[in-house]
Amino acid sequence: MAPTNSGAGGATGHDGPGAGATPPHDGPGPEAGTGHDGPDAGTGTGTDGAAGQGGLLSYRLRRERRLSSLYATARSLAALGEVDEVLSSIVRHAHELIGSDIAYLSLLDADGNLTLRACAGTISAEFSSARMPPGVGLGGRVIGSRAPFWVSNYGESDVVRHNSAFDLLVPNEGLTALLGVPLLVGDRAVGVLFAADRSERPFEQDEVALLSAFADHAAIALNNARLYDESRVSLQRLREAYETIEEQVTSVERAAAVHEALTHVVLTGGGPGDIARLLVEHLGGAVTVLDRDDRVVATRVSEERPAAAAREPARELLEEARRTGRCASAPDGDGAVCSVAVVHAGSSHLGSLSLTRGAAPGSADVRMLERSAQIMGLLILMRDARVEAEERVRGELLVELLSRPSLHPAQRDRALARGVDVDRLDVLVVADCPGKPTGDVVRRLNALSPEWSGLAGEYLGRATMLLRADDTEEAAGALHRRLRRALGVPVLVAADRVDGREWSRSFGLTWRCVEVMRSLGVTDRGSATVQYAMYAIVFDPERAHDLDRFLADCLGPLLEYDRRRSTDLVATAAAYFAQGGNLSRTARHLHVHMNTLLKRLDRIGVLLGDGWRSPDSALRLHLAVRLHQLRGALDGADQ
Repeated sequence: MAPTNSGAGGATGHDGPGAGATPPHDGPGPEAGTGHDGPDAGTGTGTDGAAGQGGLLSYRLRRERRLSSLYATARSLAALGEVDEVLSSIVRHAHELIGSDIAYLSLLDADGNLTLRACAGTISAEFSSARMPPGVGLGGRVIGSRAPFWVSNYGESDVVRHNSAFDLLVPNEGLTALLGVPLLVGDRAVGVLFAADRSERPFEQDEVALLSAFADHAAIALNNARLYDESRVSLQRLREAYETIEEQVTSVERAAAVHEALTHVVLTGGGPGDIARLLVEHLGGAVTVLDRDDRVVATRVSEERPAAAAREPARELLEEARRTGRCASAPDGDGAVCSVAVVHAGSSHLGSLSLTRGAAPGSADVRMLERSAQIMGLLILMRDARVEAEERVRGELLVELLSRPSLHPAQRDRALARGVDVDRLDVLVVADCPGKPTGDVVRRLNALSPEWSGLAGEYLGRATMLLRADDTEEAAGALHRRLRRALGVPVLVAADRVDGREWSRSFGLTWRCVEVMRSLGVTDRGSATVQYAMYAIVFDPERAHDLDRFLADCLGPLLEYDRRRSTDLVATAAAYFAQGGNLSRTARHLHVHMNTLLKRLDRIGVLLGDGWRSPDSALRLHLAVRLHQLRGALDGADQ
C-alpha cells in the first residue's frame, strides 16, 4: 500500500508514487483508534512484545516532548503583539518543532494571492518575495480545501496546479517534499504554513497533526495580533481625532474671542490701529494696514513674538490678493512669510491687511485675517458714511453762505458746532483740476478744512473753500502743494481776500482768475487773485480763446521784429509804460543812452503806427504788454 497524504480535516490527495490517503485520526498511539499505523500495532508476546513495549515508550516520550514544545510555543505566541513578530515566531517555532529543512508562511492579500511573509531556512532572496495566484500550487490546494496537504516530491507531483514562476524557485532552494496546513480563523482560511525538506519523503501522520495543531495556535495568535494592530490603529486614530477636536475647539474659542474683540472695536468706533493690535495679539508677527491708495496707515509688531518687522507687502502679492479676493501668502527675502488680505466692498478697493511672521498661516489664521479685513471694510464704510454726512452738511452750509448775503443765527450755530466761526472766514479758495472729478477735489479740501477752521464743498460745480488765513498768497500756495500731493495731478488754486461777507462776489472774481490763469497757459499753480484780478475784470473768461489773438494783434509786429533782429522793443515799451512815459527814467531803467531809447521808440512807431502813444492805443498796448510779461513770468516759474 502506498504512503498516505492526510490532514486533520480528513482531506486526501494523491500525487503518484509518493502520496496516498488514510482516514484521519487524533494522533498516533493506542488512543488513536483501530488501525495499524501506530507503534503498538500487533499482539505478539515474548521478545517481540518487549520490543513493541520499548517502541511505544519511545513514541510516547517523543510525543510528550513535542506537545510540551507545542504548548510552550503557544504561550510564547500569545505574549507577542506585533504582527511581524508573530509571523517570524510562527515560522521559527514551526521550523524547530517539525525539524524540516525549510519553514515559511504565506498570507492571502486583498487580491487572493498567497504572499510569503516570513521564512526560515531559505537560501535565495527571490524565494522571500514569492507570490502565488489563487488556486495554484500546494498552497492553493490547501486554501481551497481548508485542510492539510502534502506531496513527497513537489516537482514531479501532478495533483497540484503548478506555477511557472514558483517552479523556477523550487530547484534553487532544493525543495522536494512539501507539507502545507491552513491558518484558519473560524471557517475562513487566511494563509498557509509550510514545512519542506530538500529530500523526497512522506510526512508522518503525527507530523501533520503536530503542524496542524501549531497552525491553529498560530492562527489565533496571528488574529489576536491583527486585532491588536487594529485596536492600536483605532486608538491612534481616536487620539488624533481627539487632538483634532481639541485644536478645533481651541481654534473656535480663539476665533470667538477675536470676533468678540472685533465687534467691540466696531461698537466703540475703533480704527485700523485697533484691528492691527488684535491681530498681533492672537497671531504674532507684524501687521501692516494700507489704505485705498496703498499708503501705510497703521503698523503693529508683537512684543512677545517679534518674528518679523513691519513692512509693506510686495506689489505682486497685493495684486494677487486683489485679483482673487482671497488671502495670498508668499515668502519674502528674509525668510518670513507675508500674507495679504484685501479690504473691499463690492467692486471698491478700500485697502489691505498684511501679516508677516516666521511661519506660514494655518487655515484658521487665514480665516481670522480675512474676517479682520471684512471688519476693516465695515469700519471704513462707517467712517466714510460719517465723513460724507459731515461733508454734505459742511457743503450745504457753504452753499448757503455763498448764496444768501444775510446770515441766519441757525447757520452760525451749525458752523460753531463744527468748530467754524463764520465771522472770521476771510479767504475764499477755488481749486480746479481737470484730471480729477470735482467730488474728489472737494473731498480733499474737506479733509484739509479743519486745519484752517473752514468749510469746503461744491458751489456752482466748482471745488470751493472758505477759511481763515493771515496771508492769502501763503494759504493758496500751501493748499496747492497739499492738493497736488494728494491728487497726483496738476491743479490750479486761487485765493481771494473777502471784504466783510461778500463771499458770493469773491467767488465770482476767484473763479474768473482761475480761468485767466488757464488762458495764460498756467496749469499747476497756487496764487492769490491780486495778480490776476485786473485781467479777470478786463477779459470775459468765456472768451479766453481770444487772448492769443489779442496779443498777436497788439504785439505781433514787435514780437516778430525782436525775434528776427534780436532786439528788445517789447521790453522797451513795457519800461516806457512802467515809467509813466518819462524818457529819462525809462533810459535809466533800461541802462541805455537817450539816443538809443529814442531810436527804439521811433522803431516802435514805424511798426505800430505813429498813433501808438494816443490814449486808446496806449491802453491797448500797455495791457497787451502786461499780459505778455505775466505769461512769460509764469512760464519761467513753471519751468
